Amino acid sequence: MKAATRKTAKTLKTKTAPGWKIGSAYLIRTVTMIQTGRLVAVTEHELILEDAAWIADTGRFSDALRGGGFLEVEPFPDGEVIVGRGAVIDACAVPFSLPREKK
Repeated sequence: MKAATRKTAKTLKTKTAPGWKIGSAYLIRTVTMIQTGRLVAVTEHELILEDAAWIADTGRFSDALRGGGFLEVEPFPDGEVIVGRGAVIDACAVPFSLPREKK
């Protein structure tokens, strides 16, 4: 495929996507894990997050959704993290500061 026609995450980024709000903090449950992060872009097949972390243990899930008091947090390095939209089970915007410290 020619470089000029190759699609990249940068060229597919959108500013609007039904159901998603760019700039919001989310808790995203996928088929294998839970991530938190700030949504910076949505592509056809991916969500792009910053300030992301893998949440190994949420504790009581409903409590975690309200206040973010997670029992185990593993932050991703600074930069963008890509989550495949096909693996998403559910997601919700969260009102708390995103966890960035290992617990």
